[in-house]
Amino acid sequence: MSSQAALPAATNRRVPAVWLGVVVGLSALVFGGLLGLAGPLITLGVLTAVGVAVWALTSLEIGLWGAIGIITLLPFAALPFKLVFTPTFLDLAVGGTILVYLMQWMTGQRRRLALTPAHGPIVVFLALAVFSFVAGIPNGPLTPNLIRQFAELLINILLCFVVVDYLDTWEKLSRLARVILLGGTAAAMIGIGFYLLPPDTANRLLNALSVFGYPGGAVLRYIEDDPANAQRAIGTAVDPNFFGGVLATIGGLLALQVLSSKPVLGSRWLSLGAFAVVVVCLVLTFSRGAMAGLAIGVGLMAVLRYRRLLLVMAAAGVVILLLPATRDYVLHFAQGLQGQDLATQMRFGEYKDALILIERYPALGVGFLGAPEIDIYLGVSSAYLLIAEQMGLVGLAVFVISMSTVFVWSFSRRRWLYSAAQMPEGGAHLALWLGAHAGLVAALAVGVVDHYFFELSFQPAGSLFWIFVGLCLAASRLAPAATANKDEARSA
Repeated sequence: MSSQAALPAATNRRVPAVWLGVVVGLSALVFGGLLGLAGPLITLGVLTAVGVAVWALTSLEIGLWGAIGIITLLPFAALPFKLVFTPTFLDLAVGGTILVYLMQWMTGQRRRLALTPAHGPIVVFLALAVFSFVAGIPNGPLTPNLIRQFAELLINILLCFVVVDYLDTWEKLSRLARVILLGGTAAAMIGIGFYLLPPDTANRLLNALSVFGYPGGAVLRYIEDDPANAQRAIGTAVDPNFFGGVLATIGGLLALQVLSSKPVLGSRWLSLGAFAVVVVCLVLTFSRGAMAGLAIGVGLMAVLRYRRLLLVMAAAGVVILLLPATRDYVLHFAQGLQGQDLATQMRFGEYKDALILIERYPALGVGFLGAPEIDIYLGVSSAYLLIAEQMGLVGLAVFVISMSTVFVWSFSRRRWLYSAAQMPEGGAHLALWLGAHAGLVAALAVGVVDHYFFELSFQPAGSLFWIFVGLCLAASRLAPAATANKDEARSA
């Protein structure tokens, strides 16, 4: 009897091994064929994309880390083949993260949704986006790519709720902030590296990314797209203004770490060095809106708590004004303020045309597909005017209410963080709270003169924006825990 019982047991143990062998064999066959047909670079890209997707499915936190890594380092990488549409690496990472989150609800690991006062207005904004999209379908061709991009917009907004729900401890928030800062610093270093390379070499290296959906040809960018003018840093972000907006947002979070009692990067000197790298790369993008956004975000947080930081900002401004190496940058900035350069004049023209469209369709806009009349067009270099074009003044008002709710609610909870700031942990929490809001303010300020955080074709910027909204809400929700840590330290 014992030998007969052992036979099924042995057979059961062999079944997983057999299936594992089948999976390994099929995978080797597929990737071997891909290597022979498409070459090593495309095969590497497919392996990376599949690895990102599998990695994201292992845990919610790892999924968020993967998404941030892609946003900062390979924001526009896509699979080298179509599946009805062409999935991007970020689609796989964010999709895997959302899937893991939903599975946690289905399996009972999550039973209560963390809510904040901002959840309601944001849900209304999401619903209005869906309504405007459906209502605007007659205004343009409905392509699979456009459907994908709009779905990415909705998923980005939902990602904010996932971040708030997941970050239920300061430790989790600190780890996510560390990944954001490391990704932003690495992106800045890559941007500086490409900027310092000979143009032909940099262009050739960036063209190697074309198999993953990146543009090919002459991809380096210059002021006013004139190679006779100064080159603009782009790193792997394709567009210097988009790159600048990402650096400004992450730079806001990083700037406050310089003053933190326990920086998430380990030391103040390391934080200061990382911040210097980000600022240098931001200057090299020649993105005036991004630099102004960073200054506004950090300056506002300095007024709230660290007023001595205003002196540091003023000193940095003087250095930028006086250094011979930044002369082109200062001149470019001054021309923008005076409206003398071509880019600024084109923006003014776009603003005028956008106001004409909004005047004709003021309430709910024209949707996301196109304009219904041939003498107007959809698209403008301002996130707020773009929202008004697509979703009308109603949609813009709901968005403003949503962001206002984030800041008003956060401000109402500052007393817990301020009272715990004397403790090392409390000071670290305060720096994270202020830094998250500095980054969000920077992004919102950039949105006045650029559209990337709300443009359908720039999903990575939208993902980063809503992640920062989630960071602000999560940090504010955790504010009472900072005081609890202080009380525990006193009792000890």
